[in-house]
Amino acid sequence: MHGVVGAVRELVLVVAIALGLSLLIKTFFVQAFFIPSESMENTMLRGDRILVTKLTPGPFELRRGDIVVFKDPGGWLGAPEPVQEGALRAGARRVLTFVGLLPSDSGQHLIKRIVGLPGDRVACCDANGMLTVNGKPIKEPYLKPGAVPSDLKFDKVIDPGFLWVMGDNRQMSKDSRFNTTFEGQVPMENVVGRSFVIVWPFDRAEWLDRPGDVFADVPAP
Repeated sequence: MHGVVGAVRELVLVVAIALGLSLLIKTFFVQAFFIPSESMENTMLRGDRILVTKLTPGPFELRRGDIVVFKDPGGWLGAPEPVQEGALRAGARRVLTFVGLLPSDSGQHLIKRIVGLPGDRVACCDANGMLTVNGKPIKEPYLKPGAVPSDLKFDKVIDPGFLWVMGDNRQMSKDSRFNTTFEGQVPMENVVGRSFVIVWPFDRAEWLDRPGDVFADVPAP
């Protein structure tokens, strides 16, 4: 009997430690999300599971070209659709999501690519139909094949503490071009972190490179 009790106690301790470590990792280092739309195709597909490092922003700086998850600045997303599920299942899902064992449902989060940093002048399109950053035309190899840099013209100098973000599937992305809150800009404080790997499905698992060379020749603002 004592052996059974001891085994149960050990199991409870192991589970508690695992949950505690998972919560610690989610809070300070890494968080999982899933992709809810087609706005980042073909870099990410609807249903992909990704990991986001919370060390950026933080000890490491954000860069142009980074793919970031951020909280809705206000008005970018509609009200989330109610999900029909039993109370027990809903409670278990909330607990597992809270401790980081399930990916966040992305209901009030978005994922886009940083195109402009504070002080940058981001415009589209030039005479050749290209996006420009601080006057430098940008060749964007990450765009979905067939997508154009933008169907909507814009010219914006990014305010201090804000970012300009766009989806890779431009014709299917509601991003900085379309939102009026903060003139389409995203407060840096709303950024949860930078996505760095696709972990599911397994046949699509890959590291997400930071395309620094795309913006390497952009002059300082």
